[in-house]
Amino acid sequence: MADNWQLTILGGGMAGLAVAYYAKNRQIPLVLYEAASRVGGNTVTLKQGEFLYDSGAHRVHDRDPSVTDEIKKLLGPDLRKINVPSQIYHNGCLIDFPLSPLNLLKNFGLLKFTRAVTEVLRSRLNGRRRDQNFEDFAVRTYGREIAESFLLNYSQKLWGVPCKNLSVNIAGKRLRGLDIRTFLVEAIFGQKAKTDHLEGSAFYYPRRGIGTIPEAIARSCGSEQIQTSSRVTKIFHDTRKIQGIEINGDEIVPVGSHTVVSTLPMNCFLQSMEPKPPEEILQLADKLKFRNLLLVAIFLEKETITHNATTYFPEAGFPLTRFYEPKNRSSSMSPAGKTSVVAEIPCQPEDSIWRANDASLIEMISEYLFRIGWIEKEEILDSVVERLEYAYPILETSFEERVKRITDFLGSFENLRLSGRNALFAYSWVHDMMRLGRDIVDGLIVPE
Repeated sequence: MADNWQLTILGGGMAGLAVAYYAKNRQIPLVLYEAASRVGGNTVTLKQGEFLYDSGAHRVHDRDPSVTDEIKKLLGPDLRKINVPSQIYHNGCLIDFPLSPLNLLKNFGLLKFTRAVTEVLRSRLNGRRRDQNFEDFAVRTYGREIAESFLLNYSQKLWGVPCKNLSVNIAGKRLRGLDIRTFLVEAIFGQKAKTDHLEGSAFYYPRRGIGTIPEAIARSCGSEQIQTSSRVTKIFHDTRKIQGIEINGDEIVPVGSHTVVSTLPMNCFLQSMEPKPPEEILQLADKLKFRNLLLVAIFLEKETITHNATTYFPEAGFPLTRFYEPKNRSSSMSPAGKTSVVAEIPCQPEDSIWRANDASLIEMISEYLFRIGWIEKEEILDSVVERLEYAYPILETSFEERVKRITDFLGSFENLRLSGRNALFAYSWVHDMMRLGRDIVDGLIVPE
């Protein structure tokens, strides 16, 4: 291997760690720089007293068996396959998610359900047309009744943008399953025949939380390779190669002979470049927005609240998008006889709710839990608020064109690779991060 060559990874979230993991397996020398004092990025498990809870309703989808096998190697028996449902809170009732025709019939009533199915049939008979935005897609696929009840309000809360301004790509693989074929299959075979779905009830989950995955990867790579508390503050280049990086505003690290993998948010990377990118690229980057996430965790002297992994709240009257109960993923997340519930509230940095004090946020979420009858005031043991930046890239209409122009520009740097949802500006999951890391390492040409 050529002297001084190594893989330099910017960012220690799941995307950067995945690159490090596969590089280590190939005995490729590497160093990873992470701004925080711990690894994992927004994929971590937090601790409050005896309770554990994740930085979001995370799970491991078994969509790439080779990736699942690697996580099994890392965690051994601590990675468990579980079967826990998700539901939607709608008008005081809990409705299955993925949406199920027979379950909708039960909760909608015959008249409303018939109207909804008629809308779906009508949209099919009108022929397929190209959807211009997510609202077009949702209404065409599910009809106005179902789209407005479950998808449009929820998506606007999640992304902070009217659905007419959201890309069809926000649907991803989540919204398969509610169609006439599914209705007929269920009508004949019952709900056990529900269509397979990315957000279905069977998934893998670590015994002590999602954060044990990045922690295990970091241990496998070695402490010398993972440099925490090391914020990348500048990125130097000569228009052809990345030549160096500045760490914490004072240390310059030459990387001209290295391959650099960035998992930093796309706009942050561009703004850190010296010399600055062309103005048109910076203007495109300014139009790329990310969603922040508030987590309000409440710890309870109560055996359980629901049996769900996640409960979604599409109604506009609720500022949160979902609650999750960590104990329902693993009993190790709460002490015996106790449970916790975590609310997710997406918002922008400029929103007043992002700047609200912790006490007011806890009081607000507690009041919603009281109102829907899930908890009593005297059951609350403790509570805490966490703030996550860069939680989701906001996929507005025409974002693909902007991202392509930026990635074409960054692709001109011969020693630079991009990975992860923030660097690629693409919504993705844990298994996607691992696969992308593997593919990058597999594609490396390592100097002799």
